[in-house]
Amino acid sequence: MKTDTQLKNDVTAELKWDNSVNANQIGVEVKDGIVTLSGHVDHYSEKWAAERAVQKVLGVKALAIELDVKLPGSSNRDDSDIALTAKNVLEWTTNWPKDQVKVMVEKGWITLSGQLDYDYQRQLALSSVRNLMGVKGVSNKITLKPFISTSTVKSVIDAALKRRALTDAQEIVVTVDGGKVNLSGVVHSWSEREMVCDSVWNTPGVTEVSDNITVVY
Repeated sequence: MKTDTQLKNDVTAELKWDNSVNANQIGVEVKDGIVTLSGHVDHYSEKWAAERAVQKVLGVKALAIELDVKLPGSSNRDDSDIALTAKNVLEWTTNWPKDQVKVMVEKGWITLSGQLDYDYQRQLALSSVRNLMGVKGVSNKITLKPFISTSTVKSVIDAALKRRALTDAQEIVVTVDGGKVNLSGVVHSWSEREMVCDSVWNTPGVTEVSDNITVVY
């Protein structure tokens, strides 16, 4: 198992390696395997990229984000302009009915709402607006239509794990309440944990996932 110092060095190196992140603006602290990022970045997309970069590093147990988005003067836009652009982009890049996803913008922060069938659609909506100029953050409050069973979720996880020859699905405990899925148990890397969650989110009818899986290296 890595020490906190080793983990900090690896996280710092990963951030410096990622060309979409200005690592000089980001502070890294590690305690008991929990990584905290602080400082400020110029765009929300850079904040998101920093989060993803850290999650790729082996040994990271959890991640705390204390990064502020401070837009350079040329990137500042008023809320109505951002809202119009976001609305147009969603219409251009998606195939669900018009106005099924609502857009609200306050002080550069976009809030998405509405209801869709699948989580990949919700993630597509998020990715469509995340990189727009002037955006300081995105809250994805789009809900999903529930129709799910425990056996369905369990079989999806089991199939995904077998395809990738990873953790035994018996180590994952699944409980379902309507469209809400609770995950607990043990995996052996952050990537396995993320893969299990993604598999569940890609199951039709899942509206909420509580990730209580423990990463044991």
